[in-house]
Amino acid sequence: MAERTTVRLPEDLVRRAKEKAAAQGRPLTALIEERLRRVLRERPEESGGGRVSLPVSSATGGLMPGIDLNDTAALQELDDLDAARRSR
Repeated sequence: MAERTTVRLPEDLVRRAKEKAAAQGRPLTALIEERLRRVLRERPEESGGGRVSLPVSSATGGLMPGIDLNDTAALQELDDLDAARRSR
């Protein structure tokens, strides 16, 4: 038995889907059902849903000279100076 449901989609997407369904001579529901079944049949490797390799930085360096992570007052001052510089 078919079930009714409400799905909120962008207007332009619904318009384009209706146009495609009409061009194929079938109702919008049939188009949505076909595509949803296709997505649900896909294997993870087909849909690109597998593990993602993220780029790893090869940068070297570290803290700027003179920065002490244990001196929170100095870190706050550097942050304030940086914010002031960006606001100009």
